[in-house]
Order: sequence, then C-alpha cells, then structure tokens
Amino acid sequence: MTSTLPAVTAAKVPAQRGPASRTGAHRRVEPPSRLRSSRPDLILCGVLLAAILVVQGWNIADYPALSDDEGTYLAQAWSVQQGDGLAHYTYWYDHPPLGWIQIALLTWIPALISPESMTVGTMRAAMLVISGISAVLVFVLGRRLALPRWAAALGMVFFGLSPLSIVLQREIFLDNLAVMWTLLAFTLAASPSRHLWHHFGAGIAAATAVLTKETMLVVLPALFLTMWRHSHRDTRKFAITGAVTACALIGFSYPLFALLKGELLPGAGHVSLWDGVKYQMTRPGSGFILDQGSGSWGVLQSWLYYDRILPLGGLAGALLLLVTWRWSVTARALAGPALAVAIFAALALRPNGYLPAMYVIQALPFLALVLAGGTASVAHAVLSRWRSEAEKRYVSTGRYALAAVLALAAGAYVVPHWYDGARTAVTTDANAPYKAASAWLATEVEDPERTRVLVDDALWLDLVHHGYRPGLGVIWFYKADLDPAVTKTMPRGWKDLDYVVASPTVRRDAADLPNVKAAMKHSEPVATFGTGEDRIEIRQIKTPAGGTR
Repeated sequence: MTSTLPAVTAAKVPAQRGPASRTGAHRRVEPPSRLRSSRPDLILCGVLLAAILVVQGWNIADYPALSDDEGTYLAQAWSVQQGDGLAHYTYWYDHPPLGWIQIALLTWIPALISPESMTVGTMRAAMLVISGISAVLVFVLGRRLALPRWAAALGMVFFGLSPLSIVLQREIFLDNLAVMWTLLAFTLAASPSRHLWHHFGAGIAAATAVLTKETMLVVLPALFLTMWRHSHRDTRKFAITGAVTACALIGFSYPLFALLKGELLPGAGHVSLWDGVKYQMTRPGSGFILDQGSGSWGVLQSWLYYDRILPLGGLAGALLLLVTWRWSVTARALAGPALAVAIFAALALRPNGYLPAMYVIQALPFLALVLAGGTASVAHAVLSRWRSEAEKRYVSTGRYALAAVLALAAGAYVVPHWYDGARTAVTTDANAPYKAASAWLATEVEDPERTRVLVDDALWLDLVHHGYRPGLGVIWFYKADLDPAVTKTMPRGWKDLDYVVASPTVRRDAADLPNVKAAMKHSEPVATFGTGEDRIEIRQIKTPAGGTR
C-alpha cells in the first residue's frame, strides 16, 4: 500500500515540476506498493487493530443486552452444526442461509471443545474475528482510495472505535458478516494492480455479501463505480462484465436452491422463497425517520444516543466530497463510498420504509471513509502550498496554527463523547437478568425433559444445554403460533405449556400472537429478575381449575 494515488489515477495526471497549480493539480506519483511491504502502514494498522479488539472485546458478553435476532442466528448456526438442517425450526426463506452457515463455521471449534458454551453471550467473541478483518479492510481500502496514511488510520478509528460501532459490531448480526464481504469486494475492486481476477473476485465477494444479508444488494452500484474508476481503460469492459457475471451466477444459486427443493413458488404444505421475499417487501413501515414519534425516529435517536459524530459527520463528509468533486482528487477517489452513503441515506429517508436498528451497520465503513476523506480534504485546503512559494512565513505559521486549532477542537468534542460511550460498553452488565433466568430454569425446574417453556431465542440455546428438548420442549415463542410443525403438537394451545419466560421481546410481541398472549394471561410470575421494562419474568401456566401445571 502507499500514501499516493492508485496507479490508474496517477497515470492520468500530467507530470509537473514544482508546486501544484491553483487548479488543484497534483504532481505525478509513483505506483503504490502493497501494505505488507510498508512497515509504517503495518505498524500503524497493527496498533489500531489491537486497540479495536481490546475495546470491543472487553465486557462483550455483558453489553449490550442480548437480542432475539442474535439468538435466532446462533440457534440456526447450531442446527447446521448438529446436522439438523438450515434452522432449528422450519426454514422459511426469511434470509439466505449463508450468513448463519458462516457463524456455524466461526463457532464450530469452541462449540466442539465446550458444547455448553454455544450461547449468545459467549459466542459473541467470534464476532471479534469479523470486526478485526473489517477494520483492517477499511484501512487498506482507504489507502487504495488515495487517502494519506493518517486519514486511512482515522477512518479505521471511526469504524472500529465509535461507540455506535462498539455496540453493534459486538452483536451476532448477519450485517456484520455482510459488511466484511462488501469491504473485501471494494478492496479488490480498487486493486492497484488492476488484474482481471481481482475484479472477478470482487464480484464473488459481492455475491457472498448479498447472500449473507440480501439488503447489501443496494450498495452494488457504488461497488461497480469504484471498479470502473480503478480498472484499466483497455480491459474495463472485461473487468465489469466478469464481475457482474460472477456476482449474478453466485447470486442465482439461492433461487436455484429453492427451485430444486420445490420451494421457489407458493404451494400447499410447504414454505416458499416467493413468500419469504413477499414478507420482507411488505413489512409494515416504521414511519418517516424525521417524524418525531415514529418508529424510525426512535431508531435514529438510538443511533445518535451512542454517537452523533460518525453518522452526522459521515453525511457531512459525503456532502463535502460531492461539492468538491470537480477539483478534489480525494473526492473523486472516494466516489464509491460517497455514493454508498448517499444510497443508504436515501433509503433511510423513505416516507414509510421499514428501518431496523441494525441498518446503520451496513453504512458504518462508508461513513467512516467519507468522514476521514472529508477531514483529509479540509486538511489539504488548510495546509497545502498551492498559493505561492514566496508565501510569508507568518502566513504559513498561521495556516498550521489554524489546522492545530481545528484538530484540538475536534478532539475536545469527540473524545469526551466517545469516552462516555466506551465506558458504558466496557463496564455495564446489561445481561444479568438473562443469566439469572437461565440459572433459575436450570436448577428450579424438576424435570426439564418433560417441561415445555416459551422463550425468546436469546435464551433458547441456554435451555437446550440445560436439558430441555430442542424445538418442542423449549419453544421459540413465535413458533407457538406461526409454525404448523409446533402448533400441531399443542392441540390444547396454551394449556399444553408449563412456563413462559416473559422477556421484553415476548411482552412486546405477545399482543399479535394468540397462544403467547393467552399463556401470558393465564400465568403468574414465580421469579422476576431485573426491574422496569428490562425485567425478565418466569411465569408458570395456571390450569383452568385455578392451579398450576
């Protein structure tokens, strides 16, 4: 890697001697070397990587609170490990399965060594591998997109040490794996050597990202723009065609899989890919993101609660790069990431779109890169020598003083906010109620093998390890109403259950699930852990006669 422009850009810049002109032209630069041959890059990247892994790994099992999505993906990965299929219940094409297959590979060795460790809190440590690879790719991509060393490092810091990143990258989300593959695709697309196989590889990595989390499909235009800018003019058509073909052929493997199973289209007695896509496309919207009181507004506030700098600063950086497009080399080099930020922002601003809390994960690396790029553009404008070689010394001193003041002011604003967010992440135990509930169900229930419990997926694997029967003994609460394979084993409905573990997720969604709602109504708490909205109640089902099962 290098601090200079990529080879394809450098070849189009005429050689000059002396200072750059007022038009912003740059001197001819040498082709970039590779990261592994640049000791300063390796040392800087290694130091930052160590800091990111320490901060993200510290207290990773206890903060943030376990989420139902994490439990779902990990339970599906466990099912793959056990050879029981693509999911612990009926696989219904809610997402392509490649994401949790990767999680199964990541967690396979620790689960083999210690089967009882296959729980959400413990297996979050596997996400450090993904975070570390992604952080390094942000640095490498920044260097390939012509950012100076310090700016690429700044992008890596924004991506890995923002409190928003610390919280979301710890969690077992498909988005985090998809981001890693997307960054690999961009890094290959911006390869300075411009080999055709790098561009084919970018297409393969992009397809893998989409099959990991299908929403990464929207970033493909930004990827192909990056590839267009960094491919050789003589081979550009072959590069783009090869990348698109590789991406499409691998992507079509998913509908082909459904077709071979006879589950591509709806039909009696089976799930279908069509129904899964239809469900995702017709989910109720969460409102306009700028409409106070809407669900999307609440999601936005949850992001800004952890960090305002990266989301808002990244948007400002993207706007700065777009405004300075014509005369800024940095803006042109970062065209792909800037376009990605614009796409994500446009989708988030849909009048009534569905906006999940993990949506911002997909935008984090691009926000980090354009914020670092915008910072580099400002630094260049303040510090560059384009005015005159005869510039007075006091003017030069003033410009450097201004740069120092701006840097100190930014640090004075960012550091305290990030410190508070990071301190919360490394010191708070948000999962004590979950751990206490798991321990109670392991020790206080006399016959787990014959007990039927409704739980959210965050606790599902815990109870499996405690001896409850997978699937029909410990039941993911949604399935008690929505999965025929489960409901047929409950001919009396809620009366065939023994306990309900009423976590915040169960209490929130019970209103739309008749069996769960009835189980909640006809039960009484026998143990409560935590307080307020975050409490977890273990509720025992009451029989119609007034007793308990």
